[in-house]
Amino acid sequence: MKLPPPLEAVVESLQKLPGVGAKSAQRMALHLLKEGPEAMAHLAHQLQQAAEKVGFCQVCGAFTDQPTCPICLDPRRDPSSLVVVAEASNVLSFERSGHFRGRYHVLGGLISPLRGVGPDQLRVRELLKRLEDGAIQEIILATNPTVDGEATASWLARILEPIGVRTTRIGLGLPIGSDLEYADELTLDRAMEGRRPVG
Repeated sequence: MKLPPPLEAVVESLQKLPGVGAKSAQRMALHLLKEGPEAMAHLAHQLQQAAEKVGFCQVCGAFTDQPTCPICLDPRRDPSSLVVVAEASNVLSFERSGHFRGRYHVLGGLISPLRGVGPDQLRVRELLKRLEDGAIQEIILATNPTVDGEATASWLARILEPIGVRTTRIGLGLPIGSDLEYADELTLDRAMEGRRPVG
């Protein structure tokens, strides 16, 4: 039996989410339908609110509903240590672990020649600007251990070397080809402890 076109459109939209296959999308859509119009309207309203109110921190690039995120505003965070990640979702992964008490910088992607993404399309200028006052003593490169992640980390290490700031790379615990977004707290803790100098 074919689903009615409006419901099929919902299934197709849900399938575009990462990690959601055809069967999961259909189960979600049917569950929402079963919950009724109020539940669907509530979800639609919350999605609209998130779209309107959530953006990126003007300092680090993490998710926030204010111009500057709570992490950047927190005076208890260590201003001398900066973890550089590819995506804002990676900040959430590190924060869940509770191990890192410094600050973050989100690049907004990875260098990927095959996708046509070069260094100029990332938040590299903003990173270099943050280094100007000399407060940051260590940069921890925490890009995914993929081809693009490794290429980005190597490129960043090369441009950071003349500046003289200590640059390390997360190490132990993250298998090649994995994604930081799905790493558990213990794995991220071990990766942080096993970081090593770059270059």
